[in-house]
Amino acid sequence: MISSTKLKSVDFYRKIPRDLTEATLSGAGLSIVAALSMVFLFGMELSNYLSVSTSTSVIVDNSTDGDFLRMDFNISFPALSCEFAAVDVHDVLGTNRLNITKTIRKFSVDSNLRSTGSEFHSGPLSNLIKHGDEVDEEANEGSAVLNARNFDRYANQHPILVVNFYAPWCYWSNRLKPSWEKAAKTIRERYDPELDGRILMGKVDCTEEGDLCRKHHIQGYPSIRIFRKGSDVRDDHGHHDHESYYGDRDTDTLVKTMEDLVAPLPAGSQKLALEDKSNNGTGSVKRPAPSAGGCRIEGYVRLKKVPGSLVIAARSESHSFDASQMNMSHIISHLSFGRKISPKAFSDAKQLIPYIGISHDRLNGRSFINQRDLGANVTIEHYLQIVKTEVLTRRSGKLLEEYEYTAHSSVSQSLYIPVAKFHFELSPMQVVITENQKSFSHFITNVCAIIGGVFTVAGILDALLHNTIRLMKKVELGKNF
Repeated sequence: MISSTKLKSVDFYRKIPRDLTEATLSGAGLSIVAALSMVFLFGMELSNYLSVSTSTSVIVDNSTDGDFLRMDFNISFPALSCEFAAVDVHDVLGTNRLNITKTIRKFSVDSNLRSTGSEFHSGPLSNLIKHGDEVDEEANEGSAVLNARNFDRYANQHPILVVNFYAPWCYWSNRLKPSWEKAAKTIRERYDPELDGRILMGKVDCTEEGDLCRKHHIQGYPSIRIFRKGSDVRDDHGHHDHESYYGDRDTDTLVKTMEDLVAPLPAGSQKLALEDKSNNGTGSVKRPAPSAGGCRIEGYVRLKKVPGSLVIAARSESHSFDASQMNMSHIISHLSFGRKISPKAFSDAKQLIPYIGISHDRLNGRSFINQRDLGANVTIEHYLQIVKTEVLTRRSGKLLEEYEYTAHSSVSQSLYIPVAKFHFELSPMQVVITENQKSFSHFITNVCAIIGGVFTVAGILDALLHNTIRLMKKVELGKNF
């Protein structure tokens, strides 16, 4: 057995009898200051231990989401009709996807971007519209010449008014003209406008009647519209005040289409022609015309992870467009890349990294308007550089996976049809933000260092202060050392 005397000899903390110690006011003051300092520094250390710290690194992209990247967008064009608006995707690997419709929705909007009805369904447009072989013979004109002064009168006079909106310079308008005039002459002979009056075929020169054509949202030539008497008083979502014809343009087909339109109406009838339930094989070539001159395009496309571009423009294989009149101004309500992220996931990530997501949808709410001060044939281009960001936590692993991008926009004049173009390029690197693990042992060590350090420093200050006071008292008493 080790005696208590020997055990006491290894005591590091030997005690001084209390009656041999002296309490001072200076020592009491320093003790209070030291205690407060310990509490304050302990609180700071505890706050630092409980706070979240992150580290950022840049590595080569090791994405596990495949070779494709999703691009979501919602873009409004105040001056581009849904009738011809097309979304195309191109990239450096040779991908050329034209007029994507499967994942795209269109809504006609007015100049204030208010929707004017339900979703606009453009339907499949035939790339091979049949035209007649007739030659252009001025003497065979049989359609009525319409203008702003007589248009409403003819529309109210005849239950059905079929109008060819054309431009003399347009190739397709000139291809249609002989067949149109011959068909109009045949229909006039079969359904005399004065005696029968159920149908009339007319034409409008959009180079002379620009306001009239804009009123009916004509952007491609030729555009064949079917007006029904009384349709302007119908107020029902999903129905428009007139229809567009997209079928073949040879004489026989045009004549048959006109007869199918007349068939439901009794001879000599002047009643309203609001319904067209007969179909008669024309349903695939007759669809509601756009109810406004603008279009909101929303949806998503899947892009290969290589440099490329998304292009929105007016497109048709059987219409011409006046490039000088095309205005590709647009307002971007939403544009982002990658999988959709729930608001909760973003909120959790922002608690960890407040600046995360700032560039996830950088172009949201931006307007790019051509007020014609830039001239005609203006293409608006956006250059997007995309970087993937991952947020990793120590508890749940991957918290967030998102794509952020920078955007630079410019305008340029072109000899071709103006477009809105979004160039995109994905960075081969990705940013990884990792939550750092805090060591509890490191926290305990720092707490001990705070307590010991403050105690030691306070002891040194107390000794200096005590000795200084003693020295001053000796000097006052005149004593020598």
